[in-house]
Amino acid sequence: MIGIKTESDLAAMRVSGRLAAEVLQQLMRAVAPGVTTEYLDELARKLIRERNATSAFLGYHGFPAAICVSINEEVIHGIPGARRIQPGDLVSIDVGVRHAGFIGDTAATQMAGVIDPDRIRLIETTQQALESGIAAVRPGARLSDVSHAVEQRVLQGGCSVVREFVGHGIGRDLHEDPQVPNYGSPGRGPMLKPGMTFCIEPMVNLGRAEVDVLDDQWTVVTRDALPSAHFEHMVAVTKNGVEILTKI
Repeated sequence: MIGIKTESDLAAMRVSGRLAAEVLQQLMRAVAPGVTTEYLDELARKLIRERNATSAFLGYHGFPAAICVSINEEVIHGIPGARRIQPGDLVSIDVGVRHAGFIGDTAATQMAGVIDPDRIRLIETTQQALESGIAAVRPGARLSDVSHAVEQRVLQGGCSVVREFVGHGIGRDLHEDPQVPNYGSPGRGPMLKPGMTFCIEPMVNLGRAEVDVLDDQWTVVTRDALPSAHFEHMVAVTKNGVEILTKI
C-alpha cells in the first residue's frame, strides 16, 4: 500500500533529503584520479556523523559500507574498497541517510577527467532522463507516466534502461511502495496523490540493458562491460506538482 505522508512527515523528509544531498555534493567534489573508493566511504561516514545522522545503507541486508560507489560498468551497489579512480572513469555514488526517523536517498555520477564523447552523452542523457521523470510528477498523473518519460529520454539519447532494478517509495523505510520502473507505457499504475514520496533513479547503460550481479551478491554490472550512469532524487507529490526533497 502506498502511504501518504503528513505535513510533519514531509518536514522531516526535507531535512533528511537535504542532509543526503549535502553529503553527496561533498563526495562528488572529492572524486579525482588516485582517490580510492574506500576513502570516499570514510569521508561519507564522517560527513554523515557530523550531521547527527546515520547511514541508511550500512548493515542494510548486510551491506558492508556507508555508501555505494560504482565505477564504469558497475551500475549500482558497488562496495567501496581499495580500487583507485582512474582518469576517464565514471563514478556513481549513492547516499542514504537516516535522520529523526526518516530516510534521505540520492545519487549522482561524477566524471573523473572524462573526455570520451559517448561517456559524456551517457551522463547528460541520464541527468535529463531524471529531469523528465520529475517533470511528469503531478496529482492525477499515473505512476507509469513517470516511467515512460524517463525511458523516452533515454532512448532519445541512444542509451538503454536497466529493467531489473527500479526506483522506490521512501519514508521511514528505505524501500516502500510503490516500485518506480524507468520504462513502460504511460497511463498505467497508481494515480499520484499529494503526500506520496518516492525516489526516481534512472540507471542507464551506454550499451545493452542486460546486467548481472557479481559474486559479492551486491555489485550490479553491465553484461557487455560498457559503462553505466545513475542519478537519483527523492520527490514528493504536492497539490501543485512536485517537490524535490534532495536538492540543496
